[in-house]
Order: sequence, then C-alpha cells, then structure tokens
Amino acid sequence: MSDQQKELHRSTPSYESLRFMAAGTLGAVLLGLSSLTFAGTVIFLILVTPFLIMASPILVPAVIIHALISAGFLFSGGSGTGALAAMFWMYRNVGGKNLFGADQLDFARMRIASKAWVMKERAKEGGQSVQNKAQETTQA
Repeated sequence: MSDQQKELHRSTPSYESLRFMAAGTLGAVLLGLSSLTFAGTVIFLILVTPFLIMASPILVPAVIIHALISAGFLFSGGSGTGALAAMFWMYRNVGGKNLFGADQLDFARMRIASKAWVMKERAKEGGQSVQNKAQETTQA
C-alpha cells in the first residue's frame, strides 16, 4: 500500500464507530422512554390501588369469568378452523387433486415402513443368534 492510500484509509471515518454511536444513541433514547413508561406505570398503580382493593370482590370473579369465556371462544375458533381445514383436505382428497403435503406424507410413510422392516430383520437375526448360542451351550 502506498503512503497516500494509508493516509486516505486513516482519514476516512470508520463505519463501525458510526454504527456504535447510532446504536448507543438509539439505546439511550429507548432506555429513557422505558424509564418514563415504568415511572408512569408505578404512579398509575399507586393511584389505582385503593380502587382495586375496594372493588376486588367484584373484579376478581369478573376477571376469572372473562378469562374462561375468552379461553372458550379461542378453543371453539381453533376447533372450527381445524375442522374446516380437515374438510377442505378431505374434499381435495376425494376429488383426486394434489393434496397439501401428500409427497412428504408418502415419503414419511415409506421411511417408517422401511425402518420397521429393518428392525424386524434385526430382531429375527438376534433371535436366531440367541437360539444358536443356546444350542451351543446345551451341546457343550
């Protein structure tokens, strides 16, 4: 490298330092915002605590009921979506159309069957070797 290139290389600002400064500035701003949010939450909680204590005999059962109802709606919606997907899959299967994931399903089925056949053969070989050893020990 010539002296001019070295001087030019030294004089250009380092992008790593610029990135570090930008990340530091952004981190400081976000840290400030999070501390303001935390302080506001604490102040709000201090102001609302007397109301929550007085209204807790009403609010606690209401929250429990609300949670159970929400869970029921979410479960029924998920079950309905699953049922519609299964019906759509069966409709395409009966129509003979290319199914979603049919290739992967066939590949997995063939792989499982081949592994089962291999394990069956190993079990046969193992049983035969045990029988041979048993016959050798009885003959000896």
